[in-house]
Amino acid sequence: MKAIEIRNKYLNFFKNHNHAVIPSAPLIPENDPSVLFTTAGMQPLVPYLLGQKHPAGNRLTDYQKCVRTNDIDEVGDNRHLTYFEMLGNWSLGDYFKEESIAMSYEFLTKELGIPSEKISVTCFAGDDDCERDNLAAECWKKAGIPEERIYFFGKDDNWWIAGEEGPCGPDTEMFYDTGKPKCSPECNPSCGCGKYVEIWNNVFMEFYKDKNGYRKLEQQNVDTGLGLERMAMLLQKKETPFEIEIFAPVMEKLEELQKVDNIQSRRIVAEHLRSSIMIINDGGRPSNVDRGYILRRLLRRMTRHMNKLEIDLDKLGEIIDISIDSLKELYPELINNRDSIKQTIIAEKDKFIKTLKNGEREFDKVANRAKAEGKDTIEAQVVFNLYETYGFPPEMTEELAKEQGLKVDMKNYQKLFEEHQAKSRMGSEAKFKGGLASTGEIETKYHTATHLLNAALKQVLGDHVHQKGSNITTERMRFDFSHGAKMTDEEKQKTEDLVNEYIKQDLPVEKMEMKKEDALKLGAEAMFLDKYGDEVTVYKIGDVSLELCGGPHVKRTGELGTFKIQKEEASSAGVRRIKAVLL
Repeated sequence: MKAIEIRNKYLNFFKNHNHAVIPSAPLIPENDPSVLFTTAGMQPLVPYLLGQKHPAGNRLTDYQKCVRTNDIDEVGDNRHLTYFEMLGNWSLGDYFKEESIAMSYEFLTKELGIPSEKISVTCFAGDDDCERDNLAAECWKKAGIPEERIYFFGKDDNWWIAGEEGPCGPDTEMFYDTGKPKCSPECNPSCGCGKYVEIWNNVFMEFYKDKNGYRKLEQQNVDTGLGLERMAMLLQKKETPFEIEIFAPVMEKLEELQKVDNIQSRRIVAEHLRSSIMIINDGGRPSNVDRGYILRRLLRRMTRHMNKLEIDLDKLGEIIDISIDSLKELYPELINNRDSIKQTIIAEKDKFIKTLKNGEREFDKVANRAKAEGKDTIEAQVVFNLYETYGFPPEMTEELAKEQGLKVDMKNYQKLFEEHQAKSRMGSEAKFKGGLASTGEIETKYHTATHLLNAALKQVLGDHVHQKGSNITTERMRFDFSHGAKMTDEEKQKTEDLVNEYIKQDLPVEKMEMKKEDALKLGAEAMFLDKYGDEVTVYKIGDVSLELCGGPHVKRTGELGTFKIQKEEASSAGVRRIKAVLL
């Protein structure tokens, strides 16, 4: 069963069970600087899990594009991916354990045709914070799973929370028995031997954890996640996701073009290329900071491994086309963005080739210095600096050193690299943790202020002004908008004065729910129109602003304080940027 078939079966199944199908949120989160990428289906839905009403109702389903960055260096094995698609269904205070488990069992056995005897499940064993989940176990028995295939584990296995604080709860996980023999008599779904593969996770989100501990949420939620690539791999009886139709054409082309055979390098090229295509498609661009740095790192690692395979780098455009053609059934929008995606990737490849040349020159200096000092070994710190500063692969350092009769301290380099990897992973996790917390009072004020600034800019500069992006922290707001010229001091002052006038008027901020087409007829603005479903939330601020938006917002503009523009500058071609604060 192809991935697109699995996705369609999933969405149609839950649609037939009265779930509204909502669109995938963009990979680059709107108005959230604290998280690099959308990492889970629940991430865009946090306000609704906490009680805010969703315009599409309290039963939702979707596919969500996700990028997780903490395992980049693991890609190349038989399972790790940085980009993946998560299928999910949610109950926002509607059904709970019994109906959730019954639907999961029905979908797996009836829609996907997985034999019941291939399914094992795990439930939460209980602790001081939450009792043993006997109800979930009874629901599984009722559905058709016998007691001997129901296991209980603690928080490490059967409790879900993103980061250290946020909505959370016990979960029940479903595992597919691959038919491999048990590694020991004690082998069970918590074992990593490969006999059992996790395929679905249903989180019964009824708690909120903060620094004071756990408290009950106002509503009981269900939050589920099913990995599309993994399910396609299992149903197609493949050993790895790199053998399914999403990757197979690229993998075959790489094998055809390579002069040196290396399965790990082929996987890295195929995986990092797909991830980069999807990030660029959603507006990402290579840079030296945050998500731009992650994209640059993916593309440079991809280029290094093309070199390792000794593939002609001029063939990259052809490989990109094959990857896009393999993905276009799942993501038709890639077709229109093909040229800009190719241009971005090839330009970054060309830039990195120059970087590699700089690294080779730097290596020559290092090697000559070592020889002059009578050393026969290049120190680990030097190898790491070449990698970190120049993106110079340690295996290339080792190869060049060997040609010059030198050794490399790879053992201690590996220690330095693992320390760096651990720090990177902690940073990535902190970014996600922070993203869930960024819905406080100050961020809410700044979010509302972006609506007022958008309205004021239209008044001062003209109706051609449209929001192109925003970035909010507790210290300031950043707002990107379409405009072809630098604003004059007079225009900036008029804009600032107008926003403060809107605040002074203490205008009501009204929340309305309606059909998207009706909202557009009313003249409502939307930055990412495609991300909204048929039912939308519209925020009206007096007679000043009307925008499609997911919130959060203040009740009245008088709560915002005083608005002050700090800087106006270019962002990109035809796009200007304002940085402002509320005092």
